[in-house]
Amino acid sequence: MTDPGSAVLVRALAADASHTSESVRAVTARLIRDGSLAEGIRLPTIRELAQHCGLSTRTVVAAWGELRKEGLIATNRRGGTVVAAAGGVPLGRPLAERDLLTGSPDYALQPDLAPAMLAGLHSHDLNRPGRDYITHRLRTAVCDGWPFPAEAFVAAGGGSEGLFLAVDAAAPDGALVAVEEPVMPGFLDTLTEVGYRVVGIAADGQGALPDSLAEALRRNPAVVVLQPEGAYATGGSLSQQRAGELAEVFAAAEVEPWIVEDDAVGPLAAAQAPSLGSWYPERCVRVRSYCKAFGMDIRTCVIGGSAELVDRAIRARVHGIAANSRILQNALAHLITDPGAAALIDTARERYAARRAGLIAALAERGVAAEAGTNSLVVWVEVADEQGALLRCARHGVVVGSATRSHVAPARAAIRVAVPQLPDDPRRLAELAALLADAAASTHREFLD
Repeated sequence: MTDPGSAVLVRALAADASHTSESVRAVTARLIRDGSLAEGIRLPTIRELAQHCGLSTRTVVAAWGELRKEGLIATNRRGGTVVAAAGGVPLGRPLAERDLLTGSPDYALQPDLAPAMLAGLHSHDLNRPGRDYITHRLRTAVCDGWPFPAEAFVAAGGGSEGLFLAVDAAAPDGALVAVEEPVMPGFLDTLTEVGYRVVGIAADGQGALPDSLAEALRRNPAVVVLQPEGAYATGGSLSQQRAGELAEVFAAAEVEPWIVEDDAVGPLAAAQAPSLGSWYPERCVRVRSYCKAFGMDIRTCVIGGSAELVDRAIRARVHGIAANSRILQNALAHLITDPGAAALIDTARERYAARRAGLIAALAERGVAAEAGTNSLVVWVEVADEQGALLRCARHGVVVGSATRSHVAPARAAIRVAVPQLPDDPRRLAELAALLADAAASTHREFLD
């Protein structure tokens, strides 16, 4: 061992059961920040850590790379890797390199898919004729944790595909679709492009507003799209009390629309929100996405609820021909039930919450109003002029989103900043907050000469 003081790192890593690059990064960062690993301590070599802690060298290399970006360690050609001096290293990945627009996950906070894929291959059903619209393993993995007794399940592609598939199954061409706002970026654009008419439903910190839902129902929508977990909410998630109030509104309505619940957060949610399916299981489905938690290439969501609507969704997907790969479905089942993946998701949830709260606090220090829900994947920043704010950010190489694209009729100017790739470093976060504060005050005027 290169330095007696680094023995504390070996003990901490050996005691950690996750053995992922993120857990190695998190354990090491914690020891550095609380002073257990003092400035200048020489850390064990990658080979030594792998040998003594039961890690792969690839895992340690990935963790060391992230710690260097955070400025917590530094590697010298002759001196090895040491705990860096405070303020003596670069701030890490520039803001322009972070995806603050689409909400791509922080890849360091996602599990290694290789063990899951291998688990997905261990099935006697592989390459057999026929289609498994949902495999037995995946159904078993999701069934007990579903928020209401689902009549049927089906696996589809990613969460966006599953949501559009459920809406398409519920609403005929040209029908009216009611959506809880704000919605997933691109959702409104796609609905209008394929010919649907759209009406918005306002929401607060407890979910969709009953009066706004009642007003939308008076227009006879074919389907109502709710967001119980609040993936893009400006407030919280759906409360049990509010769910009961919404159920009463549906009961009083003259029409009986389908109810599609969009759970874009999936396992990253702090707690599972209640479902209208508890009142209307025959009219409701929930679409649960796993890509933000487990990785985009898992490409499998689950739709569960009304047997009729699930059957329609199966037929709407290439006339019932398409079905997700059994390998991907069983890989997802492995991830849902794997303790190591669960521990990493717990870490990701905490880190995303800290990043979200950190940006809102940094903006508040600069007099800028910003808000986000408990599970929100975005922070909404109030601005004087939306176009001016977007242009000002773009001039600095930072691309953020437009609030207009997530509202049927936006009530105020705002921009959308994706949470997952926000920086952890307070200095880098302060840099972003300063840029956003400058953008929030910007206005854009066009002149024709």
